[in-house]
Amino acid sequence: MPEGPSVRKFQLLTSPFVGQVVAKVGGSSRKINVHDLNALRLQDSQVHGKNLYLAFVAAEDPSGPTAEETVLQKEAAAVVCSPVQGGQEQVCAPHPHPQDEELQELQHSRSEGPGHWLRFHFGLFGSVRANEFSRANRANKRGDWKDPVPRLILHFESGGFLAFYNCRMHWCSSPRADPASDILSVEFHRGRALDALRVPNPICYTLLDQRYFSGLGNIIKNEILYLAKIHPLTQGSLLAPSDLEHLLDCALQFSSDWLHHKLRGQGLHPQIYQREQCPLGHPVMKGTFGPLGGLKRLTWWCPQCQPEVL
Repeated sequence: MPEGPSVRKFQLLTSPFVGQVVAKVGGSSRKINVHDLNALRLQDSQVHGKNLYLAFVAAEDPSGPTAEETVLQKEAAAVVCSPVQGGQEQVCAPHPHPQDEELQELQHSRSEGPGHWLRFHFGLFGSVRANEFSRANRANKRGDWKDPVPRLILHFESGGFLAFYNCRMHWCSSPRADPASDILSVEFHRGRALDALRVPNPICYTLLDQRYFSGLGNIIKNEILYLAKIHPLTQGSLLAPSDLEHLLDCALQFSSDWLHHKLRGQGLHPQIYQREQCPLGHPVMKGTFGPLGGLKRLTWWCPQCQPEVL
């Protein structure tokens, strides 16, 4: 799924549309009623970690959260006027492992109830396009060249539009934001992150804990562990303070560099992620690691460059 730098770029694509009124909507989403967005004004756009938040208000009152009232009224009318439809989404129970930020955010959104903020969490190959649609760049398994179908399309009165692909959407009353944990925020709390890295858990588990490293995903995890020459299963408590400082420096620098490359339209050239050899020519190992009962993620490492610490 898109990581912090990608979602920050998505936010920058939406920013020029802030203040504009939605003239027409479309899309395949069944998680929300996309027509609730008709005639609303896009009031704000924010990014927090791997999540994008868009605020909508009634067009005639851009200063108040009246979109919440609009959504609630439409939902109430739908209950009175039409029978309950089957296949409604179930509320997920909280995941016992904090690394699964998608379930954390879903629980938060549902507990808050409908609001005037629309939260986007992107899946694999999820994206946002401004004034263009995504096009197929290869045939699917059936040999068909079918363009991806947007989950949501927002056409604005200005004539421009935004298209959102492969994302979950939920209304919430406010963004779930902790800038101190966001790896791309100027308010990122270095001390709190270092304390988290020191715990006696495999370092590759801790790096994906969104409570301390919001926006850091599997690609960043693999790349920075190679850059810092740390084996992914090394217990954080076994690493020297200088090694932890260096790892955190790598995380912040790599994330910032990746964002700047994206803004210049340049692709990522990973050194270890999905590689068969490291830059020094050593064979790369691959494994699936994660906490017991939690999410397991593919991990690549070089046994020679990243020796195991016992």
